[in-house]
Amino acid sequence: MSSFDPTLVLPDDLLERIRSRAAAVDAENRFPEEDLAELRDAGYLAILVPTAFGGAGLGLAEAAILQQRLASAAPATALAINMHLVWTGVAQVLADRGIDDLRFVQEGAVGGEVFAFGISEAGNDLVLFGSDTTAVPHEDGGYSFTGTKIFTSLGPVWTQLGLHGLDTTDPDAPQLIYAFVPRTDAVHTRDDWDTLGMRGTQSRTTELRGAVAPADRVVRRVAPGPNPDPIVFGIFSVFEVLLASVYTGIARRALDLAVETAMHRTSKKTGKPYSDDPDIRWRIAEMALAYDGLLPQIDALARDIDDQADHGALWFARLSGLKHRAVVAAKQIVDEAMLVAGGSSYFTRSELSRLYRDVLAGMFHPSDPESAHATVASAWLGPVRS
Repeated sequence: MSSFDPTLVLPDDLLERIRSRAAAVDAENRFPEEDLAELRDAGYLAILVPTAFGGAGLGLAEAAILQQRLASAAPATALAINMHLVWTGVAQVLADRGIDDLRFVQEGAVGGEVFAFGISEAGNDLVLFGSDTTAVPHEDGGYSFTGTKIFTSLGPVWTQLGLHGLDTTDPDAPQLIYAFVPRTDAVHTRDDWDTLGMRGTQSRTTELRGAVAPADRVVRRVAPGPNPDPIVFGIFSVFEVLLASVYTGIARRALDLAVETAMHRTSKKTGKPYSDDPDIRWRIAEMALAYDGLLPQIDALARDIDDQADHGALWFARLSGLKHRAVVAAKQIVDEAMLVAGGSSYFTRSELSRLYRDVLAGMFHPSDPESAHATVASAWLGPVRS
């Protein structure tokens, strides 16, 4: 495990200020503007950018630790920032492999730009392997994008939207175009984010109405379908590791709250603290056993990405499995924490109540449970025979 000290990047006082705002952000269903401002001032948007460009020069393994820490204070803030960090992480994955296509992302992150993630589309279970958004080429090499993206985190504040769309100019050889568009009148962000949990992410629906990516912001052209292109690996790997990190951070906070509650609640029946109750002790032990297993998994796989390890055909199974296990374990841990805390945790004023709502979102991110199981089954059994 890493000896990296996350408090040097995300100090305790900053974390506590972010924590103090989380309940109001959730209740008011708004974006945590203050959190973003403080994180930007602290250089957090550039933690994955090399020092040569003015960033912190951290690897994915260190970023994963930081995101766990941030999520323990404000899960929605951490999840929103995740989407920006995905693009800076992809930039580094590509750069490590000799591809400099996303240098502008690294430089932009240092300059305070906020990069959002515009991949998800309603009903499109192909995700990275296809798109219902049309990409129309320009003579100068740019593209116009028309379509609708969903779950666009950072909806009110992003400055650049990384997305994909399908160019069918040659119907015999369609191409998926990965590019970045700025926020202009050709991009409409709906104010439609009113959800059960993760309310602060403001992951609003984004309508693209001929939004233009200039030629120097068109970064990759790849064939639809499963593809070995580094951008596909980069997006999937960084996305899954950072998602696992956020939900692991939620699990840690729930565990801490359960321990705190057990230490301070006293049984009327026995006169002893709940921490002496064998059933409570068993529940907290179960929570800790599940939580402890997540940390080395995240660290090991993140380091493999940083070190360019070769897992071959097993990469996607291991990445989707990591995210799936982290989310399932986090939900189990929050469930147990609610039982330890008792009926008071059912009130909306309880932090555990918010964590319970936030952790549910994990099941809906790629890879969802069905996709994760299909990917792992294919890795072990081969594809389904027709």
